[in-house]
Amino acid sequence: MSELSERFETHDPGEKKVAEKIRCDACPVMCYIAEGRTGACDRYGNQDGCIVRCDPLTILDHAADNGSALVPFAAQGEEWSGELVNTGRRFVSAIGAGTTYPDYKPAPFIVSQEVEGVDLVTVVTEGIFSYCGVKVKVDTDRHIGDETAIVRAEGEVVGHVTTGEYGSQMLSLGGVLHLTGGSKAEGRATCDALLNLCNRKPVELAIDGGETVVVQAGQPPVIGGKTEQRMRVGCGSATIGMFAAQWRGLVDEVVVVDDHITGVVSEHQAGKVLGWDDTGIKIIGRRSTPGRYFKVSEPGLGWGGTTISDPLSILGEWNPNKGARAGLSLLMVSTTGEQFAYFELDENLKPVEKPFPARLNKSVELIEENCEPALCTVLFVGGAGGSLRAGVTENPVNLTRSVQGLKTYVTVGGAPTYVWPGGGITLMVDVMRVPQGAFGYVPTPALVAPIEFTMRRGDYVRLGGYESEIRSVEDVLARGGEYLNPRRMEPAENIWPPLAQLRRPGSTP
Repeated sequence: MSELSERFETHDPGEKKVAEKIRCDACPVMCYIAEGRTGACDRYGNQDGCIVRCDPLTILDHAADNGSALVPFAAQGEEWSGELVNTGRRFVSAIGAGTTYPDYKPAPFIVSQEVEGVDLVTVVTEGIFSYCGVKVKVDTDRHIGDETAIVRAEGEVVGHVTTGEYGSQMLSLGGVLHLTGGSKAEGRATCDALLNLCNRKPVELAIDGGETVVVQAGQPPVIGGKTEQRMRVGCGSATIGMFAAQWRGLVDEVVVVDDHITGVVSEHQAGKVLGWDDTGIKIIGRRSTPGRYFKVSEPGLGWGGTTISDPLSILGEWNPNKGARAGLSLLMVSTTGEQFAYFELDENLKPVEKPFPARLNKSVELIEENCEPALCTVLFVGGAGGSLRAGVTENPVNLTRSVQGLKTYVTVGGAPTYVWPGGGITLMVDVMRVPQGAFGYVPTPALVAPIEFTMRRGDYVRLGGYESEIRSVEDVLARGGEYLNPRRMEPAENIWPPLAQLRRPGSTP
């Protein structure tokens, strides 16, 4: 047993052994683990009679921040040779660090680094999050389910559809009520879905009364078996405003079909400014302001996120007293440019579909060009409570106040977070900025996420931190920690956290 693990040993060794198995205290489950086996979480194991962290401690190398060459450290899965390397821009992340549970001891690593002449301290731990979930942004023009509709994974309720955003549907998944407030099956399904989403793996979700959606961070959503290609350029009204000048002189009327706001160029203010003639068109829907119509259809998988497969179904009778005439040309297009059609009015003022004219190809292609690729975005949301704060200071509320006062910079696996205003430390992080595979779980159930708190050394001492436990980066590289796991290095993809904290407004003494 190492010097560090002996220092944190508080139980008589005999009490921790049952039939040659050793109890792991890293989470509330307290597995008894046989030699050579791992616990229920697969994160801790029994190696030669000691509880060890199975994954390496990840050191992030920020040498590329200032153009320096990356220094080889150790290949993934290889143990460090013990040779000291340049640690100028290393960051000891919490990935593989271990936890402070059950809250009686300091965080696994409290690391000091000098940055631009200032001594900064980073407190590193893997937090157990019972209060956590994900917010999922699904870029699509299509209707996937009503607001507040239940979302299921493996048949269990794991969240709901929440308020839609511009060009995207939004899901709120997880949370303590689904993790711990329902059945065991619901808790397990919720934990499994959250873990896979946070580790950038695909998850199939079924929405009550809606669609089946496959969601994976950084990848296009798959809705009802169809992969989405692009998100909308804007609502129908915005599309009219952006491209009215492109259509001027090429077509007599343009209708941009949209579930939310369908646009009509001849009535729209953009068309009026350009001198567009009236056409006598009538839209079946609720008129908002000139050229803008609500509720032309129910939401669905058709044109512009409607149920429409025939765009003419939203048109009423054409009025010859307001400009309708035989031969009048009409372009109908969706907000993504995926659906489009060209019509001309016959002698009875009925629109008749005609071959799509080459002169309008460029304008439709321009809509498509301005549509960004459809992707899924996953934000991990967690509340940093007991075990996290107690590992930083003996007076946990001081850490909360330090974070709120911008004295402490919070990262997840080295990735920047957004900390919500108000009480507590409720944070959000884009999982695409966190090293892949950084999230774990415990079968209570709860997620495990790496979290780091960086501040000036003086601020750390003032908030009641464990000053005697502060170690240098070199010492961490050389000796590791109490869980005896090897160290590995990964190139960093985010700003160096100590430097980010040093340069933040409000971080000065």
